[in-house]
Amino acid sequence: MKILSSLFLCCMVTGTCCSQHNTQSNAKEKEIPVGGSCEGCEAVYESPVSFDQLNELDTLPDFSDPGPKIEVSGTIYQRDGKTAAANVILYIYHTDQQGLYPKKGNEKGQAKQHGYLRGWIKTNAAGQYKFYTLVPASYPNSNNPKHIHPVIKEPGKTAYWIDEFVFDDDPLLPASERKRSNPVGGGGVLKTTVKDGMLRATRDIVLGLNVRDYPVK
Repeated sequence: MKILSSLFLCCMVTGTCCSQHNTQSNAKEKEIPVGGSCEGCEAVYESPVSFDQLNELDTLPDFSDPGPKIEVSGTIYQRDGKTAAANVILYIYHTDQQGLYPKKGNEKGQAKQHGYLRGWIKTNAAGQYKFYTLVPASYPNSNNPKHIHPVIKEPGKTAYWIDEFVFDDDPLLPASERKRSNPVGGGGVLKTTVKDGMLRATRDIVLGLNVRDYPVK
């Protein structure tokens, strides 16, 4: 009886706790699975605010720190490559200036692996997105090119990986990465320019492009 009373009280006090849990479970059950296995993609649901409150712009926590500042922007398109895709969530995370995924010691969920240098963006009606951050460093003592991890979450489908944001001027970037014939989501190689003392780069994304199990209309 105490357990039942506690559950009832929870729902009465919050007004939404039970219904939100059921709604989220039902929504995930109805999502079309795409992209195959996507380790860590659950992080997209760890946004500090609800998806409804996200917009097309985010500034990652490191932007005010010393390092090369960069603005990355672009448009996300539907599978036809022409129609703007609104209300698409783009989740990103990357290393710090030492090539590490920094932690504060109180991380939960995927933040234990991804660190706190991460952001969530939702495209506007024109499919546009933009974020500000620092150019990450390569992993220590490695030949891995510096990169920003992206995850896509579009309405009605499960979250999935697309190709990482990488940098054309990175000496560690293999030539094969610049010439990929089947980039997932479209080419992720950023060619930077300098404007007003800041690096700027553009990447357009096509939903479902070369994504495994993506439905074809």
